[in-house]
Amino acid sequence: MTRPASAFKPSSQPYWDPEVETQSRASWRAKALADLQRHLAFAYENARFYRNHFDAAHVRPGDLKSLDDLRRFPFIDKKILRDRQLAKPPFGDICATPEREIVYISASSGSTGVPTASPFTAQDFDDWIDYEARQFWSSGLRPEDRYCHSLNFSLFVGGPCVLGAQKLGALSIHAGTVPSERLLGILGQFQATAIWTTPSYAWHLGETAIKEGIDPRKDLAVKRIFVAGEPGGSIPETRQRIEDLWGASVYDYYGLSDIFGSCAGMCEEKNGLHWAEDHIYPEVLDPDTQEPVPLGQRGELVLTTLKKAARPMVRFRTGDIVSFTDAPCACGRTSLRMVGVHGRLDDMLIIKGVNLFPSDVEAIVRKDRELTGEYRLVVERVEHLDRLTVEVEHVRGYNGTAEALATRIGHHLKALTGVSAAINVLAPDTLPRATHKAKRVEDRRTGVWS
Repeated sequence: MTRPASAFKPSSQPYWDPEVETQSRASWRAKALADLQRHLAFAYENARFYRNHFDAAHVRPGDLKSLDDLRRFPFIDKKILRDRQLAKPPFGDICATPEREIVYISASSGSTGVPTASPFTAQDFDDWIDYEARQFWSSGLRPEDRYCHSLNFSLFVGGPCVLGAQKLGALSIHAGTVPSERLLGILGQFQATAIWTTPSYAWHLGETAIKEGIDPRKDLAVKRIFVAGEPGGSIPETRQRIEDLWGASVYDYYGLSDIFGSCAGMCEEKNGLHWAEDHIYPEVLDPDTQEPVPLGQRGELVLTTLKKAARPMVRFRTGDIVSFTDAPCACGRTSLRMVGVHGRLDDMLIIKGVNLFPSDVEAIVRKDRELTGEYRLVVERVEHLDRLTVEVEHVRGYNGTAEALATRIGHHLKALTGVSAAINVLAPDTLPRATHKAKRVEDRRTGVWS
């Protein structure tokens, strides 16, 4: 009996959807305007919240004549999502379809302790998984790969992303968040060639492998590591250290539970994260003035869905500080690229009038090979002034003095950021290791915020 021909795309094909991925910038913008006009009208007509929200701001969907007109529409944020869900359980009146059309929900935790649900219709879900396949394909994943998905499956929006790998034909291992030793066993047993996790955990897993007598470069088959959830994947120094540890290529992805899994990710050129422009319209705004910033400058990411029917998101303030470019990419894809997530508004520290993100410190710490790469920022208030201490670890076998190392790191920090900080050099394995998202800031100030 002959085996049927593969239904998957040939591995030599450079694009998952060439017509979409290589269209002109003018076509991207024209399509975004048409989709926005349709989507705003759909939200207004089908979601009670948006009808009231737009009416209160004295705008109607028909007022959108150009992409610039989107600035006339009001924002929403995480608090609004939580409040509307609590007011109109279980999904809130931001939803624009009846429950019988909802086939899946993801959920994120919140300060209320009640998870904020993100619903999907069947078409929403299919659109999402097709985009995940497109993103994996751009990062070099192919049908002959063995892909190990080591993200949480418990209501986490990153869980179903594994279906994107399956859609393109990769053998997919639904590992989830198992203990590190167990995951290393899975990687070894099935000789997985690709894995998705967070940057911190990729680092931790590699270190754990070495402690277990496993050389990730020689004893495992991992050649691609997809990372998300933290800024580290777009910090060259962090990415290089993980790549050196594993002998694998690292690709940064970005997503958020309120939209869908990966909304952007690196192609094989690894020069920024290609954005899902046919699904989500991004704005980058000055957090204080809410005015657009020029391409290349940092600002808060504000997102509007273009197709998601179950819960349209119109001008959702993410709190993420990002920058974008429209410069040509050598891969031939023409979508906007996010240079990376530089930090979050709620992670940003202001030290003597200077804005500082953990990612700024990470770029310094991960570059220095006499440091383990782990770090923590401790902020205290001393005599009405904020004092920053950066805690780092020297590597095993370091022969210099802690004072010399602290002086060097302090100098680099001052030169890069303009911030002076005390540098506390600790022994290896002193700082806590994160199995998923790392907590990099310990704010010990009390009575500071009104």
